[in-house]
Amino acid sequence: MMILIGWLCIVLMMCSLWLLQKRTGDAGIVDVAWAGGVGGLGLFYALAYSEGQTTRKTMVVVVAFVWALRLSLFIFCRVRKLPEDGRYKSLKENWGAQAQWRMFRFYQMQGLGCVLFSIPMLLAIMNPTPVGWLDYAGLVVGVLAIIGEAISDRQLNRFRLEPSNKGEVCQDGLWNYSRHPNYFFEWLHWWAYVLFSLTYGLGWITVIGPLAMFWFITRVTGIPLTEEQAIKSRGVKYRDYQRTTNSFFPWFPRRLPES
Repeated sequence: MMILIGWLCIVLMMCSLWLLQKRTGDAGIVDVAWAGGVGGLGLFYALAYSEGQTTRKTMVVVVAFVWALRLSLFIFCRVRKLPEDGRYKSLKENWGAQAQWRMFRFYQMQGLGCVLFSIPMLLAIMNPTPVGWLDYAGLVVGVLAIIGEAISDRQLNRFRLEPSNKGEVCQDGLWNYSRHPNYFFEWLHWWAYVLFSLTYGLGWITVIGPLAMFWFITRVTGIPLTEEQAIKSRGVKYRDYQRTTNSFFPWFPRRLPES
């Protein structure tokens, strides 16, 4: 029942935001809604579910709420200051006359994603077993992931705001070790709920969260579309970056062969 109520709220939210993007012409607001929606559902589950282990519920809510608040605020500021994300421009161009109705369906699919990705939070909240070392490990992983993603976003944002970097490739800080450290830490964050849930009978289901996130990031809407836009705008410079730096998992960069 909690999931159905949460889903209904998300459907209504996505309908409202679809109308907003139709008026403004910027579909990027859906990214704000996705992060906020998942975190909001996690908070709703914690408040609505009267059982469970209080300390663990608090840990889950802290990780989920801080993650959602930071990410949604960061994306919101980006949407307000920058032009529409190139990924959404490309989608609307490819969809042509059907763009708005297909965007409506896209928004609702994002809403469904909110619900599905909130299930690991719900299972962690429902875990009735005593708090143990796995829970503290989950808290550490969650906090480190949030910090890592925040640092990545800050480094990229600082690079973009420097006029002299226009057309250049960001290789500052964490971006020297991964082409998408923000995506890596986003993925790492979902392992926190796995650790919170492992001592629960249904806890194994939460593994679907990071596995699904890895697939979406590396195969669907994350890295493929982002890198397609990066190659269009930065050309050979970005291709050299691809040759020297891991796409996802951070590691030391490789040297380009001497010509």
